[in-house]
Amino acid sequence: MVKHIILWKLRSELSEVEKREAAVAIKRGLEGLKGQVPGLLDIHVQIDGRLETSNADIMLDSTLDSFESLKGYAVHPAHVSVANGIVRPNTELRTCLDYEA
Repeated sequence: MVKHIILWKLRSELSEVEKREAAVAIKRGLEGLKGQVPGLLDIHVQIDGRLETSNADIMLDSTLDSFESLKGYAVHPAHVSVANGIVRPNTELRTCLDYEA
């Protein structure tokens, strides 16, 4: 199995209301990929409960069945649509950690 963890910082020019709306849309879009992308076993987007020591706004925690599935996920049309349509327009910083579990 492969873990795919992403942290994002929302765009600083967004208002607090816009940030909340963007976070909810990102969560809905990414979690909606379960069942659409081959090899994607689990996906969770954390947007609530951040402590003041956090320097990221959103966390994606996903599990795929193989490294090949992770590569397929990256280019899958449903994922690309969410990434280009919702995630990238609302974020300014992305950090990724992929590892074998």
